[in-house]
Amino acid sequence: MRIRAARGEEAAILSELALRSKAHWGYDETFMGKCREELTLRAAEVEARRTVVAEREGRIIGFVTLQGEPPVGELGMLFVDPPAIGQGVGRLLFEHVLAAARGLGFVRLTLDADPHAEAFYLAMGATRVGTVPSGSIAGRELPVMVIGLQGS
Repeated sequence: MRIRAARGEEAAILSELALRSKAHWGYDETFMGKCREELTLRAAEVEARRTVVAEREGRIIGFVTLQGEPPVGELGMLFVDPPAIGQGVGRLLFEHVLAAARGLGFVRLTLDADPHAEAFYLAMGATRVGTVPSGSIAGRELPVMVIGLQGS
């Protein structure tokens, strides 16, 4: 498996991967339809969001974005293709984005987690600091998590 910078022309592939990954949690079609816009990456956003992909045998199996400017940024998206879930892809992408963030001078990252992914982020060392309303689903709250990068 290798990690590399994503390319703008891969935006549609990444968007579809994000939707498949989100649907892995059993969300219905109505829910997924409401999330589509929020999970869509456009070609111009790929570089701006510092998107990197995990690739195995030439196939993208996950991706992560690092957004914002130091000292505080955002882990905006982290998705793994469902057949690759549980194979360490998410951990590899998470560790990669933390190292990249440190190298750029970030001292803290925030993220709004899917409730099903909260346990993963807690296991990776993030701390829950509150909730935020979903950008897609009225009345739904998402865990807000923080990852400190100092001294790591």
